[in-house]
Amino acid sequence: MTQADNTGPLAGITVVEMGQLIAGPFCGQLLGDMGAEVIKIEPPGAGDPMRVWGRGDYPLWWEVVARNKKAVSANLRVPEGQALARSLIAKADILIENFRPGTLEKWGMAPEALHAENPGLIIVRVSGYGQTGPYASRAGFGGIGEAMGGWRAIVGDPDRPASRMGVSIGDSLAATYGCLGALAALNHRHATGKGQVVDSALYEAVFQVMESLVPEYVASGYVRERSGSVLPGIAPSNVYPCSDGEYLIGANQDSVFGRLCAAMRRPDLATDDRYVSHVARGRHQAELDALISDWTRTLTVAELEALMIEHGVPAGRLYRPQDMLDDPHFAAREAIVDVPHPRWGTVKMQNVFPKLSATPGSVRRPAPATVGQDNAAVYGAMLGLDAATLGELAARGII
Repeated sequence: MTQADNTGPLAGITVVEMGQLIAGPFCGQLLGDMGAEVIKIEPPGAGDPMRVWGRGDYPLWWEVVARNKKAVSANLRVPEGQALARSLIAKADILIENFRPGTLEKWGMAPEALHAENPGLIIVRVSGYGQTGPYASRAGFGGIGEAMGGWRAIVGDPDRPASRMGVSIGDSLAATYGCLGALAALNHRHATGKGQVVDSALYEAVFQVMESLVPEYVASGYVRERSGSVLPGIAPSNVYPCSDGEYLIGANQDSVFGRLCAAMRRPDLATDDRYVSHVARGRHQAELDALISDWTRTLTVAELEALMIEHGVPAGRLYRPQDMLDDPHFAAREAIVDVPHPRWGTVKMQNVFPKLSATPGSVRRPAPATVGQDNAAVYGAMLGLDAATLGELAARGII
């Protein structure tokens, strides 16, 4: 697929991405997936550290987070590089940055200065603690945001140190909320012509998905703690052992629990005082899980899955990559896309999400293979710089 095939709702929107690592670039990926032209500015030389993140000789993280982007280089630590960036930003609709607060201002790119040149500019600023407050100037990575936002304290087994997810959820959440803010700001700009700043803090992005953590504490003094594979009081909802693997069952709603009992050939459990209601099952969560585990151990995963489908009980296998590649539902919904790439041949990766019926997003180009790959195209088309000028800038380390 090419730019000419761009049917995304953000086609015609230009984004300049000055972030690095995950939080800023993932925001750029989301906007690019939905059709925006994303111009990524990297430092000359090594570029974004994400280019080498991955397993040894397989730095494939970059191929996902940098898809649909054009790559230009500019040394933002020197005035000439800053001037190049400002010239691009003056023609953009959205700027993404995830530097420590104050860095843009130090480079002469404070929001006020950028809005003076481009009043409609939307500036997405992703940082550890936000642009204001006593912690604003502190360095902050995703894990720190997960800790402060309340996530890390409640993840893992209760008798072990706090754990983490296997993905950088804090960064991804902050990026997603930054993207959400950018889209809301675009709608405001349609009405007023004016841009604004979107301030997305890592810790606040995590805090947004912490459900009733704070209200429960304020109202009752209850503090959520690490609870392993269960959510206390929500039962049955757990991963249960089979004779040949594990299987997840979520049957905590009354009528669904009744259907699970029918599948178990234990209809009596649905009217047992210990399990008859949501509250009762929560009080007897451990014994109920043990009872269900004793039953699931007598079945294979395939046998259990057939029963859950037959009785309409929400349940599912724990998928690994090969399961996803083999699964007919993934295939039918085109959840995995093949992206041609000059180095890897074809890279399989998650497709654009969410799916839009009238203006679907798409993966139109692979991640840039080299730093500054699109210098001539972007600087030439947008700023009118010729080959001689670009050569001179490169020789001096500006690009």
